Amino acid sequence: MKKTYAIEVDCANCAAKMEEAAKKTEGVKDATVSFMTLKMKVEFEEGADPAEVMPRVLKNCRAVEDECEIHF
Repeated sequence: MKKTYAIEVDCANCAAKMEEAAKKTEGVKDATVSFMTLKMKVEFEEGADPAEVMPRVLKNCRAVEDECEIHF
């Protein structure tokens, strides 16, 4: 399953850090962050519940960029 989320991030470098953090989150198969469109596309692993995975993604992203936001 793939979903797209609106994000808030200050710079392209921070967006790249968010992308790497999201990819390392359990339940995420792949993730792409676009600073230009302020969107995060997440592909979830088979059987993963986005409602359970996304709070972990946000926590991991805030560990590398504390002022980021993901709207889910």
